[in-house]
Amino acid sequence: MESITVVGVDLAKSVFQIHGVDSDGTVVLRRRVRRSQFLKLFERVQPCLVGMEACSSSHYWARQLEKLGHEVKLMPAQYVKPCLKRGMNDAADAEAICEAVTRPTMRFVGVKSPEQQATMMLHRVRTILTRQRTQLTNALRAHLAEFGIIAPISRTGLDRLLAIIADRSDNRLPETARISLGCSQPNWTW
Repeated sequence: MESITVVGVDLAKSVFQIHGVDSDGTVVLRRRVRRSQFLKLFERVQPCLVGMEACSSSHYWARQLEKLGHEVKLMPAQYVKPCLKRGMNDAADAEAICEAVTRPTMRFVGVKSPEQQATMMLHRVRTILTRQRTQLTNALRAHLAEFGIIAPISRTGLDRLLAIIADRSDNRLPETARISLGCSQPNWTW
């Protein structure tokens, strides 16, 4: 392959856009490649500087390209935008990334290890589960308030509401409501 010094990669779900230039800034590579062909292409390219926007899969691809000897730099998407010369499309984005990665004042995102990504995932999942728990608790309180059933805002109050839902002898809650709240078994608890 021709002497490529800088490559900009626009990552997508299944087709990636590649834009490569030589040391004079002349375009020597402009290609769309499928995910399955991406690393095969870079195996044929001499080690060079590769720029990508920091996104969900960019850390994985950066690690793979670094194994092939390439220097990979990840940039926040908002820092690449000013380099975009024309309308937004994958080819224009790849060209903008290629230009942005060579800017001397560009700020880069460090490539994260799988362990670092796993830790970040743990925090995000915990945040999501906490938010969902709060949503469910608030929805449960609101539904039961429709029947005049109110309890204090605390874990104890929630336990009282759950006991009312599970108590089939409590006539304040119609059976249809009890079923829709997930209590179709007599000994059901949360």
